[in-house]
Amino acid sequence: MNITKIIKVPFEAGSMGKNIGCAKAPEEILKGFSDVCSENNRKARLNIVEVNADGTNFTESNRQIEKAVSGQEQAIILGGDHSITYSAFKGSGCDALLVLDAHPDAMQGTGIPSHEDFVRQLVEEGALPKQNVFLFGIRSWHSSEMEFLEREKIKFFPMKNLFEFGVANLADSVMEHVKDFKKLYLSIDIDIADPAFAPGTGYCEPGGLSSRELIYLVQRLRNLKNLKFIDIVEINPEKDENRKTLKLGEKLIRELV
Repeated sequence: MNITKIIKVPFEAGSMGKNIGCAKAPEEILKGFSDVCSENNRKARLNIVEVNADGTNFTESNRQIEKAVSGQEQAIILGGDHSITYSAFKGSGCDALLVLDAHPDAMQGTGIPSHEDFVRQLVEEGALPKQNVFLFGIRSWHSSEMEFLEREKIKFFPMKNLFEFGVANLADSVMEHVKDFKKLYLSIDIDIADPAFAPGTGYCEPGGLSSRELIYLVQRLRNLKNLKFIDIVEINPEKDENRKTLKLGEKLIRELV
């Protein structure tokens, strides 16, 4: 995998007011990108485009996001809130979705995709087969979300499994599950990381990955030959501390391109 296309999606309306400021993330992350080194010493010249996603019009914003991703062979999409994955996945033509997230994002929705229900909406609309969904690192959920996951038999890897099996073994297991799909979409909600390492986000859930563990996992996942699209979402510069979260986002992109 050698992705150099970056699609900026400065959209935060899908956070329902709970992560205002995350629309600034794409611009802020890329400001410091040129100073970040890859641990594999790769160089890349990025091709950057921006989606005109007007938060006052959900339908048009979703259409613009889907249109920007559609027709691309591969890309990294920078949000914005996690609702952008709904339209980006639909535009990607991928047949499987791997989500790194503290939450299942499977609440009962209202018909307008948000950062709390986009996974459920994709499944219930038939845009994503339930057996092709994989959730990694969840550690906080509503009872209705767990009922949905169990009823639909959606595969998930709780954070506690990391300490039972180790990050390397768990990475092996996740990769074995997703390696045979035609086109894989990876979505990284920054709250997969512990807030000690990524405080700049809407939901600070204790007990997450360290920055080292997250970088290691991304380094492993980038070796998947079917990995075509990645998004990084929910980074909020206005809630950050000393650019900790922004720097982690920069590092993840550098490891992916």
